[in-house]
Amino acid sequence: MNIASHPVVASLTPVFLLIALGFLAGRRQWIRESSVRDLSNLVFLLLIPALMFRTMASVHFETLDWRPVLAYFLAALTLLGASIAWRGFNRRSVVLGLASTFSNMVMIGIALIELAYGKEAQVTLLTLVSVHALILLTIGSITLELAVAREAREGGARAPHVLATAWSAIKGALIHPIPLPILCGLLFAQTGLALPAVIDRPLQLLASAFAPIALVLVGVTLARTSMAGHLREALWVCVAKNLVLPVLVGLSAWALGITGMPLTVLVVAAALPAGANVFLFAQRYDVAQEVTIASMGLSTVLALFTLSLTMLLMAWLN
Repeated sequence: MNIASHPVVASLTPVFLLIALGFLAGRRQWIRESSVRDLSNLVFLLLIPALMFRTMASVHFETLDWRPVLAYFLAALTLLGASIAWRGFNRRSVVLGLASTFSNMVMIGIALIELAYGKEAQVTLLTLVSVHALILLTIGSITLELAVAREAREGGARAPHVLATAWSAIKGALIHPIPLPILCGLLFAQTGLALPAVIDRPLQLLASAFAPIALVLVGVTLARTSMAGHLREALWVCVAKNLVLPVLVGLSAWALGITGMPLTVLVVAAALPAGANVFLFAQRYDVAQEVTIASMGLSTVLALFTLSLTMLLMAWLN
């Protein structure tokens, strides 16, 4: 078989070419920094909801398999806990632990899974995406608040009650442009109705625009990412994110009897580079911002090799 026509190469090449074009556009200032926020809003507030609602609007609850979700988060939360324990319980360790476990499933994963494995595999991924932010970001928020409360107590200040923090985190994760359209799409599917063509067609056009714009935006962001001075610490985060997490997820899925395409989607999702949401935590809690940016950039660059290796390995195993 010609290497260029191999399914893994054929699906990965357009992903990394679009990221490279975005990197070039960012470096050449074709897309200026002032425009990045507007493009990000376009992707998150319009294109992603259209894609997710349309995909899940024909999926029935009884056809969903929640074992992959259990397998993924058993592994992810184990790694998160180990990362925090290794570095010590503080704000910095929690943020870097999240960077080691939070995959870029939306901006890169959705486009890659669709190109490589088709719509059936995308349903498995979106089931995972629907609770990915809810679980990891909520647990991350609560853990960070506990770390802040500990630091406040050590400094003699009063900390907010953890239950108020937990409720705020859960509410913010649910009322969000990623899980909300997935849940709405699933609820619509249970009615047994079909989307009218006059509504479905615009949703289809918006959904088709998501992948190229999102991937170009990843490249633009990467062009503005500085890794100088933080490579050593960022490399440890990338080893955990790009290599350790997919191994743990694969073992967890195997232990639960998951095989075939769901197993492949889980492992590939775990091997995706670190997601940008972690930087929002670093910003909010004013900790490890430079290391987090460096980790995201290095993780994305290294994914060119580690993700390719993971997909080739899964193709060989299946």
